[in-house]
Amino acid sequence: MAVGIAVGIANSILDALCRSVAWTDPAQFWVKLHLGDPGAAGTTSPAANTTRQQATFSAAASGSITTSADLLWTNVSTTETYSHISFWDASTGGTFLGSDALDTARSVTAGDDFKIVSGSLTVNITIIAA
Repeated sequence: MAVGIAVGIANSILDALCRSVAWTDPAQFWVKLHLGDPGAAGTTSPAANTTRQQATFSAAASGSITTSADLLWTNVSTTETYSHISFWDASTGGTFLGSDALDTARSVTAGDDFKIVSGSLTVNITIIAA
């Protein structure tokens, strides 16, 4: 599986942290649905519904940040099962930021709405235990 932070983003963060190389952080954070592992480039197994939803987040704490609003795909176009998501810095095109697996794969029927409830999408960085 290739879920996690994209290698380009990881390298940029490390260069900024350890080498004082300027890094331009993503201005936006978008979420795309997938039917399987998105792969190292975030383009494998895309859902038929290619619309990305913009995520907003509460303030980070203890190495973790959580969405502050629902992500909602309305009237999905195709009956399928979503198992993964990918993260991007734009609504289309843009830079792949990373990916993750849903806790549970979820089936939808064409015409359904699909929602990732506020507070249920969390991005973590492993920190030293206090």
